[in-house]
Amino acid sequence: MHDESRRIEERVQRLHDQRIKTAIYAATVPFEVEAWQAPGEPVPFEEAAAASYTPFAMGTPWGPPWGTTWFRMRGQVPEAWAGRRVEAVIDLGFVGDWPGNQAEALVHLTDGTPLKAVNPLNQYVAIANPAQGGESVDYLVEAASNPDILADNFSKTTPLGDKLTAGDKPLYTFRSADIAILDEEVWHLDLDVQVLRELMLELGEHDPRRHEIAHALDRAMDLLDLDDVSGSAAAVREALKPVLSKPAHASAHTVSGVGHAHIDSAWLWPIRETKRKTSRTFSNVTSLADEYDEFIFACSQAQQYEWVRDNYPKVWARIQESVKKGQWAPVGGMWVESDGNLPGGEAVARQFIHGKRFFMDHFGIETKGVWLPDSFGYNAAYPQIAKLAGNEWFLTQKISWNQTNKFPHHTFWWEGIDGTRIFTHFPPVDTYNARFSGEEMSRAVRNYQEKGGASRSLAPFGWGDGGGGPTREIMERARRLADLEGSAKVVVEHPDEFFAKAREEYPDAPVWVGELYLELHRATYTSQARTKQGNRRSEHLLREAELWATTAALHAPGYAYPYEKLDRLWKTVLLHQFHDILPGSSIAWVHREAEAEYARVARELQALTAEAMAALGSGGPRVFNTSPYARAEVVRAADGAPVYVEVPASGSAPLTDAEPTQPVTVDGRVLDNGLVRVEVAEDGTLSSVYDLRARREVLAEPGNLLRLHTDLPNYWDAWDIDKHYKNRYTDLLDASSVTVVEQDPLVGAIRVERDFGKGSKITQTITVRAGSPRIDIETDIDWHETEKILKAAFPVDIRAPHSSAEIQFGHIQRPTHTNTSWEAARFEVSGHRWVHLGEPGYGVAVINDSTYGHDVSRTVREDGGTTTTVRLSLVRAPRIPDPEADQGRHRFTYALLPGATIEDAVAEGYALNLPLRVADAAGAPAPVVSAEGEGVTVEAVKLADDASGDVVVRLYESRGGRAQGVLRTGFPLAGAQITDLLERPLEEAGVDGDGGVPVALRPFQILTLRLRRG
Repeated sequence: MHDESRRIEERVQRLHDQRIKTAIYAATVPFEVEAWQAPGEPVPFEEAAAASYTPFAMGTPWGPPWGTTWFRMRGQVPEAWAGRRVEAVIDLGFVGDWPGNQAEALVHLTDGTPLKAVNPLNQYVAIANPAQGGESVDYLVEAASNPDILADNFSKTTPLGDKLTAGDKPLYTFRSADIAILDEEVWHLDLDVQVLRELMLELGEHDPRRHEIAHALDRAMDLLDLDDVSGSAAAVREALKPVLSKPAHASAHTVSGVGHAHIDSAWLWPIRETKRKTSRTFSNVTSLADEYDEFIFACSQAQQYEWVRDNYPKVWARIQESVKKGQWAPVGGMWVESDGNLPGGEAVARQFIHGKRFFMDHFGIETKGVWLPDSFGYNAAYPQIAKLAGNEWFLTQKISWNQTNKFPHHTFWWEGIDGTRIFTHFPPVDTYNARFSGEEMSRAVRNYQEKGGASRSLAPFGWGDGGGGPTREIMERARRLADLEGSAKVVVEHPDEFFAKAREEYPDAPVWVGELYLELHRATYTSQARTKQGNRRSEHLLREAELWATTAALHAPGYAYPYEKLDRLWKTVLLHQFHDILPGSSIAWVHREAEAEYARVARELQALTAEAMAALGSGGPRVFNTSPYARAEVVRAADGAPVYVEVPASGSAPLTDAEPTQPVTVDGRVLDNGLVRVEVAEDGTLSSVYDLRARREVLAEPGNLLRLHTDLPNYWDAWDIDKHYKNRYTDLLDASSVTVVEQDPLVGAIRVERDFGKGSKITQTITVRAGSPRIDIETDIDWHETEKILKAAFPVDIRAPHSSAEIQFGHIQRPTHTNTSWEAARFEVSGHRWVHLGEPGYGVAVINDSTYGHDVSRTVREDGGTTTTVRLSLVRAPRIPDPEADQGRHRFTYALLPGATIEDAVAEGYALNLPLRVADAAGAPAPVVSAEGEGVTVEAVKLADDASGDVVVRLYESRGGRAQGVLRTGFPLAGAQITDLLERPLEEAGVDGDGGVPVALRPFQILTLRLRRG
């Protein structure tokens, strides 16, 4: 037989694209259209319905950036169309084929009922099937003219990322708004041909099935009447039935499809637009559920449900009905799909607490799994946190984006730092926006790493990132692929069902230990530094407010614990931990609003803490310590004078002088407090840090070396830092001034000022205080660079085989060498409050109050010694998607801690991030709780969420070893329970004869205790 494959393939493609697809709508009549441009921000339906509309012609430009145009569309179904399937078809002037980042609209009835959204891949709204001739159609359409930020494929900067800079030139040209007949036979033929053609092209050249499909398509095309596609469609479909009905092989891979619509809670659009995206997408989804009984839609992010509940009650009612029918599956159990590295441990716990409670309260459903397809790596504490929140499985996809190494598993057990394991799956289809194309189905099978051990994978299907969701075309593809020879089999099912089957099939799945590090998007640890600082400060202010509000509730008559305010503030912080806000990868508008929200949150939390302390009564200045560790350090009195105080953990003490071991001396550029001696060079670097206790020099080379690197990644400017950034740099060694600014027995400080680059200025105050080996470097940057990253280096004379970086509820060790490609790929990593380097008998920590990114490297000197260098990533200057990212003022502090153990790093990390607070108060009561025992660290103290008055304490083992201790209370204790994160009892906890709760913790174990008051 002659090979006619090319002729057949080209023939099928042309007939499909030019004749079949264009005949799907058999006839059209235009709507009469009028328009009203809403002024400013979006308006409620009632205001739009009462507005004055003017005639609007097709082909007219419309839509200023971030504007809202309401269109009134009126029409009538022709009498001759009675009995046909009739739809409205609307093209707002869509660009490209991504529904999430351009014009989109929500269609309403005139009574305000939302019907369905329209976007470039879902342009229809059902009118009737069958239609009645003469039926009137009257819609009000809310159209959003969101700019296409991706228009230049992230190759150019754009002012469109903020309404303040976007201008008002119309972005789109309205193409058409019609009432149309959907020719169902042609529509189904279109899908038959698509599925078969795509399958054919994915099969091997020597696969008989490929040629069988090709010749069947060729013969079927002979039956297509080019002058009457509609009339011949049934015959063509009949000819294709034999190849469409052949069943899949018995050993065919099974793809469990679940509907999905990844809606970034903010990204290339602001939060206010996400609120509308949820209504549009969820309207589409509930409409699709009415058409397809087998359809199941998985949806995460409780925050988005709340937006719909509060703003679109009719859509909310449809969601509730779909949940009852089993077609809508709340998943994930988090408030938002947060970043996987940057939120603090307590914040990750609250993501699950608030998320799972929302789904239980509103749907009576407890979600079973973690649904995080798109975060930029996942911390190694997740398995334990997830399991403590009642989860059984974990899903992500993003690790498939790795730049260097292919992750070796798709289905596996993920083991966290404490030993907890959770059953985990990465969809081998390598997307969370699947549409069941032939290429996707082939990729899922080809990619799947578990062949021979397991035979099923999951595929989230539907258009996403900016929403849109599944379409009827995708559902029709799923039906055709349910059992088709040559393809994987598709079954639409709940993700809980998939995970149950996968675990049963593969109980001895392999184990991956430690973090899930994404070898990409490493700059998200640093971009938009003010957003990250707002998050860090908010997390610690929330801790303060809860602790002192609990203290006041226990001891101040008449004080009411601020449940509702704390709940609202926590949810605001959790929202902004979304994986495109906190990482710094959103447009300017998002980060401008985030900074304003963090400032508001800070004001409210400061006020709540002040109210709680005031409720304890007045009696003179006292020092309050929110840290779980006792402290002896210098604090500033109201007049600014330094005072050395000793304060118990989570308690308070009078603002009275204690005696430090030795005063601070300042001699030229040398600071000495008897613990450390710090020499500042003429160029402003630290020329020496001598540990007087250990009698050793800490630095191998000048410390606090500021290095300005060129930073232009290959792609994704705000997201990525590529390895070549290291090759071009300037060391900032030209200090304009080095000045002693404080010389007191309790404090010595030297200020270093530098001008550099394009008008940037950095002022650093190097401070040594009595009684502490910690060297603080308070930093003020006026930053005006572009495509640069600024790092601060500390080369220490330590041979450290690994670095330790704090993560949620513990720390992680990473090799300092690059023996393997996996280690080399970790050239930029994340951490929280500290990084520790150590060799037997000696260690050094670098502490910070708001930075997350860093790198660690080592070299061997000519003298045989090893220099291990930790470099903090301070600030970046990407230009896409926000051309002004990080420009302007930044204030933060980092510190060097010589002679530090891990325990020292933990304690000083808390101390730097939880400054002592001075307030007027009476003799404060004993701390609410205090922990006895090395490594037993209290993370949160609060009243129980059920308003019972019980005290909830969350603690963890912080050193990485076993811990034995006792939790003491500052109130009468009637009993204690160990609970899960949602404060539900797991077992009774014992109480010793002194009224304390003994605790025994494995390494990095998290323990939540519910304490009943006597």
